[in-house]
Amino acid sequence: MTSVPLMPLGGRVRGRARSAVLAVLIALAGLFVPLSAVPQAAAAVHGGGETVPPTGGSLGPNVYVFDPTMPQTSIQNTLDTIANQQAGNEFGTQRYAVLFKPGTYGSKASPLNFSVGFYESVAGLGKNPGDVVINGSADTYNQCTNGNQSQCYATTNFWRSLSNLTINVTGKTGCHSNTDFWAVSQAAPMRRVHINGNLSLMDYCGSPAWASGGFIADSQFTGGTVINGSQQQFITRDSSLDGWTNGVWNQVFCGDPGAPAQSFAGNSGHPGGAAPYTTLATCPVTEEAPYLYVDSSGDYNVFVPSVQHSSNGPTWANGETPGTSLPLSSFFVVQPSATVTEINAALKAGDNLLFTPGVYNVPQALRVTKAGTKVVGIGFPTLIPQDGNVALKVSDVDGVNVSGMIFDAGPQSSPALLQVGVRGSKVSHASDPVTIDDVFFRVGGAETGTAATAMIDNSDNSIIDDVWAWRADHGSGAGSWTSDQGPTGVVVNGDNVTAYGLAVEHFQKYETVWNGQGGEVIFFQNENPYEVPSQAAWMAGPTQNGYPAFYVSDHVTSFQGYGMGSYSYFNQGVDIHSAMAFQAPNTPGVQFHDLLTVFLNGTGGIDSVINGTGDPVSSTSTGQSDVVTYP
Repeated sequence: MTSVPLMPLGGRVRGRARSAVLAVLIALAGLFVPLSAVPQAAAAVHGGGETVPPTGGSLGPNVYVFDPTMPQTSIQNTLDTIANQQAGNEFGTQRYAVLFKPGTYGSKASPLNFSVGFYESVAGLGKNPGDVVINGSADTYNQCTNGNQSQCYATTNFWRSLSNLTINVTGKTGCHSNTDFWAVSQAAPMRRVHINGNLSLMDYCGSPAWASGGFIADSQFTGGTVINGSQQQFITRDSSLDGWTNGVWNQVFCGDPGAPAQSFAGNSGHPGGAAPYTTLATCPVTEEAPYLYVDSSGDYNVFVPSVQHSSNGPTWANGETPGTSLPLSSFFVVQPSATVTEINAALKAGDNLLFTPGVYNVPQALRVTKAGTKVVGIGFPTLIPQDGNVALKVSDVDGVNVSGMIFDAGPQSSPALLQVGVRGSKVSHASDPVTIDDVFFRVGGAETGTAATAMIDNSDNSIIDDVWAWRADHGSGAGSWTSDQGPTGVVVNGDNVTAYGLAVEHFQKYETVWNGQGGEVIFFQNENPYEVPSQAAWMAGPTQNGYPAFYVSDHVTSFQGYGMGSYSYFNQGVDIHSAMAFQAPNTPGVQFHDLLTVFLNGTGGIDSVINGTGDPVSSTSTGQSDVVTYP
């Protein structure tokens, strides 16, 4: 594909607004599993004598483990059944992990083509991506409104993932043939994937085919092109590229061999303007997310990659990823029926946690107090505080990993949903940092809830890698200024914190507050709250209209930001303005590169990009404003 339609202004907003679905929580179910290694699952025999894939044994009933010796028709039927159920299940409670044991699935003559829906994580169980090969495709397509093929979007394709496998793209017919489609928005990471063939980040087979978001890391693309198409913003980190087609507003590349050259300019995003590419040759400090795998003896382990400095390209490009294997016997395998007391006792005893798919009501904080603890989720396990508590607290210790989780605000306001470290501590964790990978926060949407802050990061040297904090713009409790209260999305108090792929949206005051010294943010995306009722209700000070999307505190003297955007859509018919999208001390050590604001739709707008610098965006002015460097 060489010609792909781009997304018009306002598309994302209308796409989301059509997808309002109220969640109905079901009673939690599941069998509590004590600490033990997971046995190899045996195939079950059902009527007709055909073997079908079993569930994942002690990993729980919503974990499906496939083996290459299983009949492909059984694997295909199971994948199709899950995908059909989850295709429109945006705020449902069902969650699934789909795991492939090492081997080859499908062939060119008989490809394995399947879709990935909401709350579905698909992963290979090999040590490296080449250990699991799928000849076919793993796809996410547009959602079409009420079957109307002219109203198709990917702007709410959230909460799904693809990782640790190789796809030789083949099969399918018509418009979708011979291309893997990953038409997603936020909270849909692709990690440790080798795709041999074309990959499209939008579904160009339906109209208007809007897409908005995206995170790719530690991956390789060969034998084809990555088609960006209508993706408004995207970050690709430490991945090898054969080609990239275009950009819309904000495309960021960090440590990507083959990435487009740096080209962001004052006219990016404008008709005929420069491509909005922010390209960094290396990433300053990274640590890939832990992942589950099966060793040569058939035992389950969790692999924890090592910290990398000045990284460029996939960690597995020249052999195995550096890191450490932990046996699953060192993990407390958590089912939704487990109590806080049981989980905290396991943590106190020094166990790691592996959360299996499900929804977890948490009436007290889960407390991580020991260095090196791994908190790993598969199948998008979701924690919901019940009594105004923090759902998960991490002490000021080295080497904790939190990955693959959703945190929902509960019925009583929590001071935070996730709290990492202790504010004011100056303990360096540079040699073994805390990492927060593929962790997503919701205030409203699935259920009505409230929280003062989604995430507070107090840990020096921590790494934030793909975090989306979302005060819901549709779903349960959304649309009202007085429901789903959420003043602030993310607060960073730690020094020398590095963030990749940070998205914070719709919170009611300062959406992101950065108090730490030496911080670095590589890609930031924001939408202002939609439903601001009046200018008087949204003032950062007596004379400052609105709140900035990203606020660097006055005392900060060192900070670097790259590829950061904020968008406005005030939908109450009132002339609402934000004085600036970014606010920071005007000092040489605090620097921003490639900033932008966009008017999506509605009324009002954003009056400047940063500290009064940069043109306004509104219904009566330009649609996008760019600032290449500041100060």
